[in-house]
Amino acid sequence: MVKLYEGGVWLVNQETLLPASDTESLKALTGSVPQIAEAKKGTITYSILKAHNTSDTMEHLKIRFDAMTSHDITFVGIVQTAKASGMESFPLPYVLTNCHNSLCAVGGTINEDDHMFGLSAAKKYGGIYVPPHIAVLHQYMREMHAGGGRMILGSDSHTRYGALGTMAVGEGGGELVKQLLHDTYDIAYPDVVAVYLDGKPAPYVGPQDIALAIVGAVFKNGYVKNKVVEFVGPGVASMDTDYRNGVDVMTTETTCLSSVWRTDEDTHAWLAEHGRADDYRKLDPAPVTYYDGCVYVDLSSIKPMIALPFHPSNVYEIDELNANLTDILADVEKAAAKVSGGRAPYTLLDKVKDGKLHVQQGVIAGCAGGNYTNLMEAANALRGKSCGAGEFSLSVYPSSQPVFLDLTRKGAVTDLMSAGAIIRTAFCGPCFGAGDTPANNGLSIRHTTRNFPNREGSKPGNAQMAAVALMDARSIAATAANGGVLTSAQTLDCWGNVPAYHFDPGVYEKRVYQGFGRPTGEDLVYGPNIKDWPSMSPLADDILLKVCSRIMDPVTTTDELIPSGEASSYRSNPLGLAEFTLSRRDPEYVGRSKEVDRLEKARVKGEDAAALDPDLADIFKVVHSLKKGVDETAVEIGSMIYAVKPGDGSAREQAASCQRVIGGLANITKEYATKRYRSNVINWGMLPFQLEQEPAFEVGDWIFVPDIRKALDGDLSSIGAWLIRDGKAEKLDLYITDMTENEREIIKAGCLINFNRKNLK
Repeated sequence: MVKLYEGGVWLVNQETLLPASDTESLKALTGSVPQIAEAKKGTITYSILKAHNTSDTMEHLKIRFDAMTSHDITFVGIVQTAKASGMESFPLPYVLTNCHNSLCAVGGTINEDDHMFGLSAAKKYGGIYVPPHIAVLHQYMREMHAGGGRMILGSDSHTRYGALGTMAVGEGGGELVKQLLHDTYDIAYPDVVAVYLDGKPAPYVGPQDIALAIVGAVFKNGYVKNKVVEFVGPGVASMDTDYRNGVDVMTTETTCLSSVWRTDEDTHAWLAEHGRADDYRKLDPAPVTYYDGCVYVDLSSIKPMIALPFHPSNVYEIDELNANLTDILADVEKAAAKVSGGRAPYTLLDKVKDGKLHVQQGVIAGCAGGNYTNLMEAANALRGKSCGAGEFSLSVYPSSQPVFLDLTRKGAVTDLMSAGAIIRTAFCGPCFGAGDTPANNGLSIRHTTRNFPNREGSKPGNAQMAAVALMDARSIAATAANGGVLTSAQTLDCWGNVPAYHFDPGVYEKRVYQGFGRPTGEDLVYGPNIKDWPSMSPLADDILLKVCSRIMDPVTTTDELIPSGEASSYRSNPLGLAEFTLSRRDPEYVGRSKEVDRLEKARVKGEDAAALDPDLADIFKVVHSLKKGVDETAVEIGSMIYAVKPGDGSAREQAASCQRVIGGLANITKEYATKRYRSNVINWGMLPFQLEQEPAFEVGDWIFVPDIRKALDGDLSSIGAWLIRDGKAEKLDLYITDMTENEREIIKAGCLINFNRKNLK
């Protein structure tokens, strides 16, 4: 059972929960009723944020992190941006891992060129470089950097190390650049929500089951959106730290800002095993603590779960699904038809035979599934069994070479391979569509982080469609032992026999380049696909936006804004990557935006933009009626995307930068799905407009926003704008939610790079 409290709660002595209104019981327990503002300071979150805040107030935080991490489809752009902004060395430990484009399988030499660029950057600026196949970034950070009371920033949305007492945040590359330039991460103090764990999980219930139950309860209602979730309660002690890590990494799918857990002797033992006992810090909320909300989880009631396509929140108990296959799968087929847009049929009901659902593939991988405990339990389930010689296959990816080594020494790899599982190296590919793509119309069950459309590698535009359901490693192994018939782990009695893990750091000592604090200053190594960012102009006083895409889906993911998979090979080439923007959602967008960009480039050169677009002269006639004396040559022209709620999912900054480099100047939304996507929009110099009412404009319409620089200096709650269509103007009431002074200046400068260069002069 997962229960959400309607308001705030008191937590007394780390165990007793009371609704905010029950002050009588609070007084009976403690003898007094503290002020809520003071009791909020009792959270673990408050103590960590206070220790890292450099501002003179806790209301508006300016955070400096202890370490950072990026992988090989984000670090090139980050280093290039920081270099262009004047960076001379890495001022904090910065870990560059190579766990996304590890296969070097697309685009010739370009993936390995990025890796060599990363190694040269670690040498030049004093960084830490983890070669391909050695570890996925989050497992490496857990093993080598996370610790009690720390804060870590990563350019990957699943940057979560809360079970070790670290508040970790996944953001776009621009926020990492700020840290590299000795700047800060600026946010208002977030709400903090308790996740109160009670009871104990059944032996057949894994961390993914717990996580999916929580995600299913909080995602759609936005209960923890942009808040910090703090895991407390007696149930924490019922899980070992490796298990907690598996729950924690999935908090990203709730859309929370960060996470942190109370720590105990098991946390201490885990860190000690990794040679870092001194990094342990006991963390507990104060004896009387106030939280802004509470997610109560009865661990003993959680059963094996499945998140059906196409979101981690689309959750069911496996038993519930098996009892209602026809009705539930029919609904998923309807969702699939919307995802494919009629370009590729996808069916599930034909996979039901004799009342049982047959799946085509299983994958246990990455920062969520590839942990030692998960794979050891999978080996327990498959020992002496067979995955079968049919269409079902099972792939297993240990999360790091040390994990792989210990599984091998303890015989688990032998058990898995003997059952027919394929063992692979540390690689994040199955999480973003670049590894183990199933056959057309296939269903893959995965203990990974996401099951968004096309995260399995299918391409509906090419009439290729598959889908992913998320499950725990235990139920995936049970399904594998049953030849691919969907099976709950509850049907087996083999769980809990997990020998103690032994961490061997030898691989890291031999292969990881440790350069922090020792920059060599040597040259960066460039491959032919690594390109500098194109120049971007400062924001003009008046802007003219052409609507180039209008997306009315309830949520638009970053995968739809810029797809993962094969597009990831071009992350070091801004203009090359931009060709993929909205390719799986609105294939005509790129052409439309580039036409608008052509007009702006002509204007900047002093040419007559109206000569390139016959309609522009008529548009400017209306503009003149709206603002007398406007100088047409000074009106900045850009493209605009409308989406109801964009930005769910990945932290990748390219979801915004790809819009920008082909002419994007603004987004208009009802709301932003995540803070990190909105931050990316701002860091790339685009205006993050919002609109309460339904959009009256269509693709091809123009929107004129006069005096926008003046608006950025004042109250952002009402920004005058005009929809221009058929020679007439209609008023639009746009607004922008709170921005810091620096964010306003970044947009006026045209992008973060311009802002940084200006400040260095």
